[in-house]
Amino acid sequence: MSGGGEPVVVALDQGTTSTRAIAFDASGRPVAQASRPLEQIYPQAGWVEHDPRQIADHSLAVLGEVLAACAPAPAVALGITNQRETVVLWERGSGRPLHNAIVWQDRRTSPACEAIRAGGHEALITARTGLLADPYFSATKIAWLLDHIPGARKRAEAGELAAGTVDSWLIWTLTGGRVHACDETNASRTLLFDIGAGRWDEELLALFDVPAAILPQVRPCRGSFGRCEAGLLGQELEILGVAGDQQAAAFGQGCFGAGATKATFGTGCFVLANCGAAQIASANRLLTTIADAGEGKRQYALEGSIFMAGAVVQWLRDSLGLIGSAVETEALAAAADPASGVFLVPAFQGLGAPWWDADARGLICGLSRAAGKAEIVRAALEGVAFQTRDLIDALGADMVRLGLDPLTSLRVDGGMAANDWFAQCLADTVGLPVERAALAETTALGAAYHAGLAAGVWDSKEDLAQMARAATTFEPRMGADERGQRYGGWRRAVERTRERAG
Repeated sequence: MSGGGEPVVVALDQGTTSTRAIAFDASGRPVAQASRPLEQIYPQAGWVEHDPRQIADHSLAVLGEVLAACAPAPAVALGITNQRETVVLWERGSGRPLHNAIVWQDRRTSPACEAIRAGGHEALITARTGLLADPYFSATKIAWLLDHIPGARKRAEAGELAAGTVDSWLIWTLTGGRVHACDETNASRTLLFDIGAGRWDEELLALFDVPAAILPQVRPCRGSFGRCEAGLLGQELEILGVAGDQQAAAFGQGCFGAGATKATFGTGCFVLANCGAAQIASANRLLTTIADAGEGKRQYALEGSIFMAGAVVQWLRDSLGLIGSAVETEALAAAADPASGVFLVPAFQGLGAPWWDADARGLICGLSRAAGKAEIVRAALEGVAFQTRDLIDALGADMVRLGLDPLTSLRVDGGMAANDWFAQCLADTVGLPVERAALAETTALGAAYHAGLAAGVWDSKEDLAQMARAATTFEPRMGADERGQRYGGWRRAVERTRERAG
């Protein structure tokens, strides 16, 4: 690599709807970026897939663009963050994917999860993994691939195939097939990983009928995951940090201490609260997951997941044609009648926490002849805010029970958080100050932080905490009575959604 220029850390952020690369300087400032949209494949209702080749090709393309834009500044490390729970199955010899990736939103394995629950196995799953028997997670997706691709299970048991979450597919691709590894945060989302012992669990592997031979080696978030082949990127850039997207976003937001809580509004919404070194079980159907693994220590988190957040705005645009772009939602929501009584429950792929109802489907209720597209758009944004309130209430109850300090604010990032109307609606709905990150790309920043710590660009989390700051704070303006009344309407709409599902 040619010399000159300030060193940069590059982050590869492979998300549900796009793949992007961003280079950050030592102050955490983005200095170059590139992105590609990712095609969504819907073979049938409830199924969602991605093309693994497109994921790999786009990753190489955006990394190449960013490295070229930064030259001659040296890139000292690569961090990877990715959509979690999505799985890929490929041949070890050729690197050829045997099927499209099955995406985290996919619900095809709902019957398998029902059978596991009916068999009385969910308590074991939750005790070992912190998760629930839901098609959202990876294990039943892997089993489905092995059972539905001719000969795949026999080849997997013979060691001819490899499987893993998207981080492992990217690491394999970038290292030319030399490294089959994932990090602990991604492993913790598979239903196969004991988050206390830090290893693949033999009993769970047997329960889900997943051969250990196909799974990646699990490593901490910071440390070497191999070097990128020079022929792919023009240099042997070392992969020094990996984390699932929500854990990376929390890291980028500086949620390093117990109680620090963030919400990321991307395709879905994910609320994650750092619980420190304690592996805490939720009493409100939230998930326990690994927040960070580095320096020989693990931090855990409670997490709630909403399957449809920014994806609801995409639906308004692409399926209904109510808007031409996401930026239009702010003005439309502001112009809508706030007393219209319209509610939109975006359960297009079921309901996540705290409901975990895979059979629920979307619902619009309260329509009158006076309602128009502005009211529907507003209801869509409010639906995401109300779902976030569901999670915050469940999380708050858990934190009180566990003796943690109650939440005093909510840190937010992601595309929807850039909408001022939505950010204010969120503050009014949850009744907490909403602190919007100065940098929208906190997921990529978190991946860069992991890699930069391993490379010595930053010395400690304390250094990073000084860099994390909120750009804008939205204070609640709505009175408690109005907040309670509106939330009561939302809960009645959710009940209708679930009755319809039943």
